[in-house]
Amino acid sequence: MGVLLIIGAFFGMKAIADSKKSFRPKAEKVVKTVFTQVVMNGTIPIVVPANGNLRAKNRVELYAEVQGVFKGGNKLFRAGEEYRKGETIIRIDAAEYAASVQSAKSDLYNQLTSIMPDLRLDYPEIFSKWESYLNGFDMNTNTPELPEMTSKKEKFFISGRGILTSFYNIKNLEQRLSKYRISAPFNGILTETLVTEGTLIRAGQKLGEFINTDIYELEVAISKTYSDLLKIGEEVALTNLNDSKTYKGKVARINGRVDQASQTIKAYIQVNDKTLREGMYLEAQLDAKEEKDAIEIDRNLLLENNQIFVVRDSVLDLINVKPVYFTDKKVVIKEVPDGTTIMAKPLIGAYTGMAVKIFENDTANING
Repeated sequence: MGVLLIIGAFFGMKAIADSKKSFRPKAEKVVKTVFTQVVMNGTIPIVVPANGNLRAKNRVELYAEVQGVFKGGNKLFRAGEEYRKGETIIRIDAAEYAASVQSAKSDLYNQLTSIMPDLRLDYPEIFSKWESYLNGFDMNTNTPELPEMTSKKEKFFISGRGILTSFYNIKNLEQRLSKYRISAPFNGILTETLVTEGTLIRAGQKLGEFINTDIYELEVAISKTYSDLLKIGEEVALTNLNDSKTYKGKVARINGRVDQASQTIKAYIQVNDKTLREGMYLEAQLDAKEEKDAIEIDRNLLLENNQIFVVRDSVLDLINVKPVYFTDKKVVIKEVPDGTTIMAKPLIGAYTGMAVKIFENDTANING
């Protein structure tokens, strides 16, 4: 009975196994959809992007040429303080030095007074000229220029009395006295202050920085390839960091030297606007040139060997192209025949000979 049971079980399992049918699903051929564009070559403007930080065109670093105590004025010497042209920015205590200047002027006045009797007797024809000069001599103002000496006798007489030496010594002292006061060379604002009122200032010490807020310059570096295409006076569009505002500038200067490390040339764009500030970051769009018979596509469509995918009879193929200009996102290429259907968006896993289906609603012309 046991042997019969085993034999029956064996034949039963075999029957069940034979009753199973093998099933293999048929592989379906997947055809991917691509976005395409039809090429129409044209003229592409080459716009060179550049960026940099603004700097005031007119700026002065304030240095002391004399020594003394910084005296306070009508305005505090602080960053952000505005001054008009000619207004005193810094005044250094010059009481001691001014006294020495007055002493020298007094000596000159005494010298002139002492020669007047001799002039009356020996040179009556020039006496009135020097008398008028002496009468107009004011100790509280700058020393006036000496009268013009028309003869050699007059020059020898005046020089022999030491008057010329005294006069030019006083002029030298007065020139140095003027350095105790620093005035604004133009309308502007203080951007940096390194001293405060009451500080002892030493000769050669930097005191601060003063700029004109009317005109700024943007220094940008451009490739030497397009340096000869830029022209002084050419208008340039400028935008701020978040593209919320646009400014108009113009090329003011172009450096004549190429930076050996970066192979770029620096150009300086002049711009003026009341909302601009020193150090602002701006981006410039420089119109370099126009490229004829070209198109512009996304950079990720250009392969490493300067090829792009085209669609021919619903099959992908590769053609060689000539890239002429790159930006961060775009590339300008040439040698693509008109009417060619190119792939407009990247396709993962694309290869030559791959069967594709064109997305009908997205097919559009790409014009230069």
